[in-house]
Amino acid sequence: MALSLVSFLLLVGGSAELENTQASAVSQRCMKDTNTFLWEITQDKPKEYAVLMYDSFGKMGSNVEGGNANRPGLLQQCRSANGPSFSGQYCQVFLRQGTVQYFVGVCVPDSCREEEVQILVLYDRLRFGQMSLVPPLPSILVNQSTQEMIMTHCLPQTIAPDASDVTCLSVCCIMVAVPLAATLFTAIIRWQRNREVSPTVESSRLSPGLNLYGTLNTNNSSSSDGNSSTSEGNDNTSPTAPCFPRSCVFGCLQAFSLQNTSQGVFSASSSIPGGGYSSLNGIRVLSLLWIICGHSAQFPVINNIDNYKNWKKTVESSPLYVLTISGPVFLAVDTFLLLGGLLSARSLLGSIDRAEDKLSPGLVANYLFRRIKRIQPLHLFIMCLTIGLISLVQWGPYWFPFIDTLMDCKAYWWANLLLISNLLPVHEICIPWTWYLSLDFQCYATTPLLVYFYRLNKGVFVVVAGGLLLMTTVASSVITAIMQLPVFQPSTMTSENYVLCYYVKPYTRYGPFLIGILTGIYLTTKKDQLLKQKWQAALGWFCSLSVMALLVGLAFVLRETPDHPSLPHALYQGLHRPLWALAVSWIVLACEEGYGGFIKRLLSLSFWVPLSNISFACYLIHPVFIIVYIGLQETPIHYSDINFVSISLINLFTR
Repeated sequence: MALSLVSFLLLVGGSAELENTQASAVSQRCMKDTNTFLWEITQDKPKEYAVLMYDSFGKMGSNVEGGNANRPGLLQQCRSANGPSFSGQYCQVFLRQGTVQYFVGVCVPDSCREEEVQILVLYDRLRFGQMSLVPPLPSILVNQSTQEMIMTHCLPQTIAPDASDVTCLSVCCIMVAVPLAATLFTAIIRWQRNREVSPTVESSRLSPGLNLYGTLNTNNSSSSDGNSSTSEGNDNTSPTAPCFPRSCVFGCLQAFSLQNTSQGVFSASSSIPGGGYSSLNGIRVLSLLWIICGHSAQFPVINNIDNYKNWKKTVESSPLYVLTISGPVFLAVDTFLLLGGLLSARSLLGSIDRAEDKLSPGLVANYLFRRIKRIQPLHLFIMCLTIGLISLVQWGPYWFPFIDTLMDCKAYWWANLLLISNLLPVHEICIPWTWYLSLDFQCYATTPLLVYFYRLNKGVFVVVAGGLLLMTTVASSVITAIMQLPVFQPSTMTSENYVLCYYVKPYTRYGPFLIGILTGIYLTTKKDQLLKQKWQAALGWFCSLSVMALLVGLAFVLRETPDHPSLPHALYQGLHRPLWALAVSWIVLACEEGYGGFIKRLLSLSFWVPLSNISFACYLIHPVFIIVYIGLQETPIHYSDINFVSISLINLFTR
């Protein structure tokens, strides 16, 4: 026979345990609502809200040995429960049992605060009869039967953005509204112009370059820079002003319009200044797709697959998975660094030629400013968008572990602004994947110095470049040996020192960018072809492809994390990225000198050009989509080949 509410309260609420100091910290309302819920689930026919709340508690599933220790429960079902004077509130209890850490989703009345939920769990107040609603893992699965509480976290049910969130969202809105307004304005102007049958008499009185509406003539709107301006050297120009304030505003708006910017983005002609290097478009896009594929396989593994141990065992035992996550951790990033160095050298040398062969401080400042102007607007937009999303979206139970990382944006946003985020400890980087932008700019800033030495004295240049390459190689090897770093995914994912001391630092990653600078200087200044015979090209292709295959394969051979300073691991870590960059630079050289064959034709397809134009934006935005997908999940993702292939393909074709 069911217990009455009064007798239940005497047994549960009137116990001596509740009278101690710790239990008295729970408010009367919280305890009353909790007892009401616990009493209701013991009835023969409990009310619907009690069934929903009980069913929302996390239960132990199968395959705990394979990594399925978390018990997320049902967040939305918990929130849908409405009791007599309370609603369901979803909280996560993070526990440690021996070497196993996991969380359990609990559904408690919303009248309970986070610290009160922690006390209820600590003193085992959440019980169904004689059974705990937060039971430990059975001793057959873990050696330690005692649960140790790490923390408790209740997911908020309301959105409460603070001042920084509002500021970031406002910046995002402005950065979106300006191009939209400019697009609408340009469309109206063009519509009005199309309605004109012939110029009126008054139009001849306007300044050359202005139309009837006082706006700038944008017939040459194909310029991607949109820097249209009135003629300043024409004697017939009205003496009032060479550029009317209104017309200047209109010109700036049209520069931001989609009609102008889309022409450059979706153009099938080469986006590389000065033409040439058409193979770089294909290389850039394929490298980006490799990175997206790797992130798609890597991000879900961080904390929300239910068979992590099975995944790790499969990856470590199958050489095919080396290709998915590039074995030695994203060699495609080194390809980007190589291309960045190549194009930076070519751009600076071109600027020097146009400046009458003078490398002046002003030219260097303009060179660096153009780089900042290119990368920072979108970079800051993504940073503000990410901060805004955190405050606006009601995330699932698997989002919480990401918050500490992404919320560092509010404390360390300045590092992204100054492009030095990769110099901070990895757990303090705002939007972790933007470390590359800081590294790229730091490397980019060294190009003028190397070009200066090249123009000063070729011998000095060789010594400086060779010394820098040797230093970055030795630094990588020494750090790997001293800290016993792994070289293979997924081992690198669990090694904090790998990212903290090696992966994002300029002194270990400078090699590929330096090789790119050397390649760019050679291709820009060469007087004759390096390759003169077909056998030279054949030998070069054989060596290049062999080196690339060897580097990827050796990562699998060295997959075990060393427990002592390991010479093979140290040599591999120091050499594999520069060697990869040399192999890719050969491909670029062979394609430029006419020995690329079908590979040159493939990489130079016009299909790659618009994709290459948006590759920077895709790199910055694709992790946001992946993280949003992961953060909204209420249940874990189950690793299987078909599941991860599907996730990777979706990310590849929708980003």
